[in-house]
Amino acid sequence: MTTTSPVIRLTRDRPTWLVYLLLAVFATYFYTLNAAVPTIRAELSLTQAQAGLHGTALAVGGILSGITLPYMSRRFGRRAVVWGGTVGICVAMVIIAAGHVLWATLLGYAVASVAGAFALYGSMAVLSDHHGPAGASAITEANAFAVIAGIANTFVFSLASGSVLGWRVTLFVPIVGAAVLALAMGRVWVPPAEPAPEDAAATAAPKVRVPYGWRFHLAGAVLLCCVGLEFCFNLWGAELLHQRTGLSLGDAATGLTAMIIGIAIGRFGGARLVLRYPPGPVLIASLLVTLGGWALFWVTPVTWLAYAGLVLSGLGLSMQFPLALARVLGASGGRADQASGVAAAWASVGAGLAPFALGAFGDAFGTHTAFLLAPGLIVLAACGVLSSRTRS
Repeated sequence: MTTTSPVIRLTRDRPTWLVYLLLAVFATYFYTLNAAVPTIRAELSLTQAQAGLHGTALAVGGILSGITLPYMSRRFGRRAVVWGGTVGICVAMVIIAAGHVLWATLLGYAVASVAGAFALYGSMAVLSDHHGPAGASAITEANAFAVIAGIANTFVFSLASGSVLGWRVTLFVPIVGAAVLALAMGRVWVPPAEPAPEDAAATAAPKVRVPYGWRFHLAGAVLLCCVGLEFCFNLWGAELLHQRTGLSLGDAATGLTAMIIGIAIGRFGGARLVLRYPPGPVLIASLLVTLGGWALFWVTPVTWLAYAGLVLSGLGLSMQFPLALARVLGASGGRADQASGVAAAWASVGAGLAPFALGAFGDAFGTHTAFLLAPGLIVLAACGVLSSRTRS
């Protein structure tokens, strides 16, 4: 008896490449804004609490987008939502680039979060429906391309910060990318599927609002844990690396690139893995890999071993957001647009709550002890996946 599922093919047509590239544009904004918070803090002479409000703005914006995304998708269609979100990202970049006071940067971060969630989760719904059984692979591969674009713009950010141009020039990279993509592929989109006769009859009949099942909500909780876990590493990993190895904060922040490299490698490899194996077992395996990477990173004071732990953690983290999101969409009963909105809210709560909790525990017990939150999130996510298994 084999544990593999029938091999599925992933067809990368022009609409698929368009979505991949749109997500690459999204990543250039997302990674840049994460990298910019310490720079904004120094430039505007902010306290840590004031600088932390930028993360709060991102989380609040994500929740707002989750509430409004289903309506916007029904009212205007996915194409308008995805492209509208991309345009909104560009507007937010202009606001931040022109803003030299706290309220302006916070406004830019909030607008970017709402618009970015429209672009991200609208695109995920498109890939899920367009590729059917290969949807999880397409979502994973799309996130792999996004990570590569994000890493590249992070390096551009570092170079620009030390030049006469200044770090704000990197805020225009998403704008240029979106403009080029609109000119080159603006007419490309996923063709609408022809409804089957029974679907047409169902559409003509009065619609009955069917509540989501418990597996859908459990999948959302797993997504919250996975996103929270990744943001804990993103926002507090450099601090722990600094404390355990003695690296400067700047070098420790650069050292987190090891984790991002692991994420990029894992997503390209994982996209092929889920064409052969069911998403559930692959997600469990990724959580175990992250647990092993966390353990090595957490216990060692040796720099190269800490880097190895970060790479291993990144390999595990690479699969968790795309597969957890694919499970939410898969449990939605064909309501991908509504599920995308709920997923955006779950993910935003995880992104805002888990790092905040780790920071609060760090103030009370120290960052090293507080990082025990990571295996706790791993265990909760694994229990959620195992609890929602269906009988074969």
